[in-house]
Amino acid sequence: AMVGAAINVMPIMIHRSVPGIGPWVLVAYFVAAVPAMLAALSYAVLASAMPRAGGSYVYASRALNPYLGFVASFSQWFGLSIAVGVVSYILIPFLRDIATALQWSGLSTWLDRDPVRLALSLAFLWAFALVNVSGVKLYKKTLIPLMFLMFLGGGVTIPWGFYYEHGDFAAALLRSEGVSLAPAPAVDFSWGALLGASAILFSTFIGFDSIAQAGGEARNPNRSLPLAIGIALGSVMLYYLLFTAAAYHTIPWQYVAERALDTDLTAPGLMGFVLSPAWTVAIVGGAAIGLINDLPAMILGVSRLMFAWAEDGIFPAWVANVHPLRHTPHVAIYLSAGVSTLSILGCHMARDFFLGVDLLITSMLVNFILISLAVLTLPRRNPRLANEVRFLKARSAQLCFGALSVFTLTVLLVTHTLKDLGTAQPAWYYHSTWLWIVVVSLASLIFAIQWRKLRKGGVDLKKRFDELPPE
Repeated sequence: AMVGAAINVMPIMIHRSVPGIGPWVLVAYFVAAVPAMLAALSYAVLASAMPRAGGSYVYASRALNPYLGFVASFSQWFGLSIAVGVVSYILIPFLRDIATALQWSGLSTWLDRDPVRLALSLAFLWAFALVNVSGVKLYKKTLIPLMFLMFLGGGVTIPWGFYYEHGDFAAALLRSEGVSLAPAPAVDFSWGALLGASAILFSTFIGFDSIAQAGGEARNPNRSLPLAIGIALGSVMLYYLLFTAAAYHTIPWQYVAERALDTDLTAPGLMGFVLSPAWTVAIVGGAAIGLINDLPAMILGVSRLMFAWAEDGIFPAWVANVHPLRHTPHVAIYLSAGVSTLSILGCHMARDFFLGVDLLITSMLVNFILISLAVLTLPRRNPRLANEVRFLKARSAQLCFGALSVFTLTVLLVTHTLKDLGTAQPAWYYHSTWLWIVVVSLASLIFAIQWRKLRKGGVDLKKRFDELPPE
């Protein structure tokens, strides 16, 4: 769920959102990796003690309080549901780049048509929603082959990226388009631009949290969930840094910065200037597979959050209905896919996907901050569950990494919020901060209504939220 749009689009399109980042994209990636690693440690600690479907909701509701657990997980659910739509929407330019590399100009033009892009985006989204409804066997058969193909495609990009240089790209650009590459302008280093870019690139590490949502569906979850989180983040972090360094070794940043302002670019598509059509198809195809690979895992994660809310009674009970034959939470899957559909429509109407990315960043930073706080408060709030921790058991280490995680994530959230509110927009709803506040306020109203029903129904709320939900 991590690799896909993340690496193939964001390090390139970052120049549209943060024009002042210039040649420091790779440095911003290093900065973004630090809070991502700390947040992953927090998830791993809590996953080892509370392996249940719903991940972040279960962790924060049992370690902080039920409402903060709902806010954390709703932010995650909303952000990832939006991201599923964004990924579905930006998949189509990858298919267009494949057609362009094969010199299928008619198909390339057809894929650039608005109605076609919209219809195909929706088709991919709902196809993988149905994969999730079908159950874990089809899910596994779909996801694992896609993962290996995805890394194979990226593995081709990295050596070619380090083989070619800016001069090769400039010559290829002149040969294919008759355009001379402009010299790189002088750009002063800016901490504001670096942190702003780091906040956006942090979003590319999001996805390891989907591991935690599966909970008890995993074998030996107390051990396998933390281990999977560590393997995923470590391997992806190395892959991202190598990929970005290789891409910018070939592609001059000044060309990317200029083109990204008005065109949706992809790293594999730009590499096509220096590669043969066959190699271009291979790496763009691998990138497209990476995007497709994102969808089933992200849909799995968001649907389990809704299921966990309904199981605890803070969301309508019918949301937790399980398919009678497939034994999957089909209602939650369909509802999450519905929000992703709205995301696709929003991207299509705005003709830009960065509002969805900004919403994802705001939502997930809030979620990760609350999860990191949960590591700090778990022994005091729920000592019985704290004794179940199997990863990073030393309390001093938990306090150290948890506090550092809260601090670094808060710095990114404040930076991102100031950037969002300081950007001129035609209407308030183009600011991710205000949209997040409105949506979470409406969700909080649902929580309040359901909480009141639980109280009136005589439910022992303390007991319910001190214990883990059934597997």
